[in-house]
Amino acid sequence: EVQLVESGGGLVQAGGSLRLSCAASGFTFDDYAVGWFRQAPGKEREGVSCIGGSDRRTYYADSVKGRFTLSSDNAKNTVYLQMNSLLPEDTAVYYCAADILSYNLYCGSGYYSNWGQGTQVTVSS
Repeated sequence: EVQLVESGGGLVQAGGSLRLSCAASGFTFDDYAVGWFRQAPGKEREGVSCIGGSDRRTYYADSVKGRFTLSSDNAKNTVYLQMNSLLPEDTAVYYCAADILSYNLYCGSGYYSNWGQGTQVTVSS
């Protein structure tokens, strides 16, 4: 059974940093695509950063490029999202998601069938 547990959220001032962690079990990273998504109140869930595809490339949403970095520690089966230069508009519940690897990299929420419970990130101005 695939399980994903996020941690690392919290309250931070604008310009600050947070690192989110997603501890995974029930699968190996080599066989799965993994993504970070976020959902703000009243908005649709959006893909922030995903890793997958045949060449294990990484995608970043335009809104986070240069500020967020996705990384993984295969030995720990954990994926991280380092978030720097945070903005109030980054405030959202952040989710980790995973699904079987395919040739192409997808970072739409509809592709992923396994989700964590989410962790709240609040950035104050």
